[in-house]
Amino acid sequence: MSITIYHNPRCSKSRAALAYLQEHDFSPIVLEYLQDAPDEPTLRALAAQVPGGASSLIRAKDAKVLGITAQDDEAVIATLAAHPELIERPIVVTPLGVRLGRPLENIYEILPR
Repeated sequence: MSITIYHNPRCSKSRAALAYLQEHDFSPIVLEYLQDAPDEPTLRALAAQVPGGASSLIRAKDAKVLGITAQDDEAVIATLAAHPELIERPIVVTPLGVRLGRPLENIYEILPR
């Protein structure tokens, strides 16, 4: 099964999700999104599959500090493409869906049993 994790190695939640996947014999594709930011079409595809849509992909606390307020989905996607540091992490993608790994238990439902 193909698994991708949008990962930030400085984030403890992201490290925990990656460790969980590896400890359970998954070999995920690790995309360090701060090094190689996803483009708008990729963000749009993730937003279409994650519960909560595009607004769930933005780090609310960081957005608030920067003065970014609630926006429609396309505005959120454009903001995330321009400022990947605002992407909530980790994002785990499998053929069974897309989930944020906050809390880690969110990813369990998209992993094979």
